[in-house]
Amino acid sequence: MSDELARPDPTVIGDVAAPPFARLPDPLQQCIDRTLRLRVLAANSEIGPYLRFLSDLVELQYRIQDDLPEPALPDAAALARARDHAMPPLDRTGFAPDAAFEAIFDRFIGAAADIDMPPAAAAALERVRAADAAGRARLLHAVLTDDIPADALAEHAFAAAALQVHFSRMAARLDAKALVPVGNGACPCCGAPPVSTMVVSWRGMHNIRFCACSLCGTCWHQVRIKCVLCGEGKGIGYQEVEGGAGTVKAETCDSCHRYVKVLYQVKEADLEPVADDVASLGLDLLLQREGAFERGGFNPFLLGY
Repeated sequence: MSDELARPDPTVIGDVAAPPFARLPDPLQQCIDRTLRLRVLAANSEIGPYLRFLSDLVELQYRIQDDLPEPALPDAAALARARDHAMPPLDRTGFAPDAAFEAIFDRFIGAAADIDMPPAAAAALERVRAADAAGRARLLHAVLTDDIPADALAEHAFAAAALQVHFSRMAARLDAKALVPVGNGACPCCGAPPVSTMVVSWRGMHNIRFCACSLCGTCWHQVRIKCVLCGEGKGIGYQEVEGGAGTVKAETCDSCHRYVKVLYQVKEADLEPVADDVASLGLDLLLQREGAFERGGFNPFLLGY
């Protein structure tokens, strides 16, 4: 593993001086991009079977979105109150299922049985399908509060996939210009932690870093060489797997002793925040082995790491 000191990146002449704070998700395109990326990654990965399973799961997220009911959004007063108090307008901690989410959950869990998966995953899916209302509520609460029991990881991954669809559809209907920072390591839409960060190659925003929400898919601007999780600007380092291409690194923080991955889309445009986070599991394992830093990003498809 290589370890380098933080060095400022050169600015790119002609890029915008003040990038937009937030970029809302496109729920369908997000699933398309993620599915395709997972399939490409699966072809040359030691965890190829798992990545192929995830690609089928994400494709299902796409396929269930036809003719869904409109999600219930906060009213204008609630949105204004959230902005005034620097709170996420779609606060995950106050989530209450509506008709749109119930339709998503039922469709997703019902259709997931057709996906090819290991027997243990199939058994976990059946437990989700058999859960009563109270059991379903506990499942959702555990995902939304990042309090997932170690003996039920697979069940919660299925529930998280359904929640991702619902929250991305809600986030897509907000006004990105009305969003404000709500705290270190928290999505300005829903309050969830980032799955990873990206140094993007988007038109007009080349070399700008954005965090990618693990729940709703919103991206928000984050200055570089600063801990996403605690806000500290000192003691920041970057590590990658020995011999890596420099496209995926772990940004480590000596203050909070955690790390979040940085994906350099400026070097490889097809990098995708969820897919490449899973595919770079080897980097997580190496950091675990060293024991100096804990994973700070959250990925429902990497539960347990």
